[in-house]
Amino acid sequence: MAKETPQAIRGTQDIFGAEAEAFARVVECFERIRRLYRFRRVEMPVFEKTAVFSRSLGETTDVVSKEMYSFEDRGGESLTLRPEFTAGLARAYLTDGWQQYAPLKIATHGPLFRYERPQKGRYRQFHQIDAEIIGAAEPQADVELLVMADQLLKELGVADGVTLQLNTLGDAPSREAWRRALVAYFRDHRAQLSEDSQDRLERNPLRILDSKDPRDKPFTADAPKIDEYLSGEAQDFFGKVTDGLQAAGVAWTRAPSLVRGLDYYRHTAFEFVTDRLGAQGTVLGGGRYDGLIEALGGSHTPAVGWAAGIERLAMLLELEPEVPVVVSIAVEDDSVIGTGISANTAIRHAGFSTEMISTGSPRKRYDKAAKIPAKVLVSISSRDGQTVIRTQSAPNVEEFEKVSEILRRFRS
Repeated sequence: MAKETPQAIRGTQDIFGAEAEAFARVVECFERIRRLYRFRRVEMPVFEKTAVFSRSLGETTDVVSKEMYSFEDRGGESLTLRPEFTAGLARAYLTDGWQQYAPLKIATHGPLFRYERPQKGRYRQFHQIDAEIIGAAEPQADVELLVMADQLLKELGVADGVTLQLNTLGDAPSREAWRRALVAYFRDHRAQLSEDSQDRLERNPLRILDSKDPRDKPFTADAPKIDEYLSGEAQDFFGKVTDGLQAAGVAWTRAPSLVRGLDYYRHTAFEFVTDRLGAQGTVLGGGRYDGLIEALGGSHTPAVGWAAGIERLAMLLELEPEVPVVVSIAVEDDSVIGTGISANTAIRHAGFSTEMISTGSPRKRYDKAAKIPAKVLVSISSRDGQTVIRTQSAPNVEEFEKVSEILRRFRS
């Protein structure tokens, strides 16, 4: 009986070729930008105690109740593959003594895991870049993160058609007053709401505002707005954020239905969205989560951050061809393979990409090397015990002289 070939797990992907190069471009650009803004690089465990996520994300959220990959280890402890970065970073802030660096600017990237229906740009194992400022209560922290995100998208070359949508959730008193008004309003329309919204009405009414169910749309349009309940302090905070964006030249639009359902979110909420990815249009999102550290057992610690899907950003990039070959090398005689390896290494150390043909029929190696679309063609052979190196290229190839100079020391 023939053995069945193993298949990839649903919701995972093997990234190769041009797609892998686009993935790498996103990470490389993020690393360069985070250094400009002096965000410290951190690496985090890929799994945590389940309580880290259930306490931070909320037991009743879809992520915790339906989407987490949780398992019991051999010691009987419940562990979970991370579904997002922020909870683990907040845990590390508390357990690793990072409070001494506050306000702490940190950045990371890597794989995350959620058991959800795979769709365009969304996988069960997916990857994100993430930036956070922990311990900063000032609106300037929100501005810095937003300006950083805007620069990242521009330098990736994907900013065209991407819009920054911005909202405020107010401070704690403003949010609670708004929440009560939303509960009272939606109770009057409970019977007409979708089943999900009926379930969210008492415990998470803000989530009804971003419902995609057409049954909810007629009621969300006329729901109470946060602006009616903002305290003077909350208005001032949001004003300083928008003033900062204007000073930095970052365009934005107000999105009053943009919310975060969990109670520890405060003030700024934002998403960079596009219509180039279909219905799943968010490429980067975040907000201020001043109450999260407290939810994990720490003292009151203001914080703000964002995350972006690497796959989604890579999908917006124009795919580039693989790195072009500058120098093609044919080693036409096995007796000079050592010379070929040495020359190839020296050329690469000088910063030129190469391809060396040194296997197969010696008579055909030159022909194979010549078919490679390289700027410079090098032949290495042996004649009467002497090493012979020939170099050729099209006219006016600037790399020709540099490569020829490197090869001079290998001629016998």
